[in-house]
Amino acid sequence: MDKDVQISLSKQEALVLFDWLARMSESGSLNDLVDCVEEHVLWDIEASLESILSEPLDSNYREILETARKELGTVRNGPGPRPDDSPGIGSIA
Repeated sequence: MDKDVQISLSKQEALVLFDWLARMSESGSLNDLVDCVEEHVLWDIEASLESILSEPLDSNYREILETARKELGTVRNGPGPRPDDSPGIGSIA
């Protein structure tokens, strides 16, 4: 298992994922994971996104995030929960 896996996300997907990870981390929801390794993996993903994204530091971050959510909702057949048969975010290489 030496090979790295790369995940490609749109900017909107990255913003929404980062925000969710940050909220889960802050609320302690990550404590419910099966293993502490899972928590560390999610922290690493959050840290990677944090180092790439400048938007969370922007004074109008909430507006940027809401726009990203709306754009993704439009792409995913309207706002709200995604149908079970629709594709997930990004792509994995």
